Amino acid sequence: MTRTIAFQGRPGAYSDLACRIAYPQWRTLPCESFEAAMDSVHEGVAGLAMIACENSLAGRVGDVHHLLPESGLFVVGEHFQRVEHCLLAPRGARIEGLKRAHSHEVALGQVRQLLKELHLQPVVQADTAGAAEMVAQWNNPAECAIASSLAAELFGLDVLRRNVEDAAHNTTRFYVMARRPADLPADRPGLMTTFVFRVRNVPAALYKALGGFATNGVNMTKLESYMVGGQFTATQFLCDVEGHPEQPALRRALEELSFFSRETRILGVYPASPFRKEQDPGD
Repeated sequence: MTRTIAFQGRPGAYSDLACRIAYPQWRTLPCESFEAAMDSVHEGVAGLAMIACENSLAGRVGDVHHLLPESGLFVVGEHFQRVEHCLLAPRGARIEGLKRAHSHEVALGQVRQLLKELHLQPVVQADTAGAAEMVAQWNNPAECAIASSLAAELFGLDVLRRNVEDAAHNTTRFYVMARRPADLPADRPGLMTTFVFRVRNVPAALYKALGGFATNGVNMTKLESYMVGGQFTATQFLCDVEGHPEQPALRRALEELSFFSRETRILGVYPASPFRKEQDPGD
């Protein structure tokens, strides 16, 4: 496997940072879209793809739920990345001279307190890393960017303030995708399984489909629905659960699910991120 990991975005994006933290010895490959990142894995240009799937503030990442089942790739890992926004400016710029802050609209919405405190005019750009690159090119001490510390390093900007986000829990979760599924033993602890299913169009189908997970004590950490093919009657669900499909409890739950669903497909079995235990209030 080539030691290159693809991501959607520009160099210095938070997805780039996530790749470098999760796979520090690998080369990162920026791609224009999620599809391009996945295609790079299919083509052998990259060994893995780091695909953002949800954010603790902004919710799920659009299009990913549609792309995953049709990608032909498998989930082999997950990574949680803290989003630590930084206030970046050209070398030598001072906070009191800043007038405009450039970034992605979501990032600007997450630093409202800073914008208000410094009386900065928010300017929406296509992405955080691109905003940092433009600020570096303009070299105007009145212009600043909200982006990652990695973007500051790559584009030669000063970090005037770190962790300027309003919410300290701002975190993005990523699926790590590969051409082949991970070969993990069923008795290994701390595993996650991601799968999709469609319920039959009958009363209480979803309730009955999910009942097996409750009765078998399987913890479901994610359940999201989306329409398929633009039809209101065709709904697909994306799920994350704890365990391995060959473990008795999860096997029984999936068997019960099959009675009430038209299609169930495993997208991957992979080790749970240590971040999950860190966030567990019971520990």
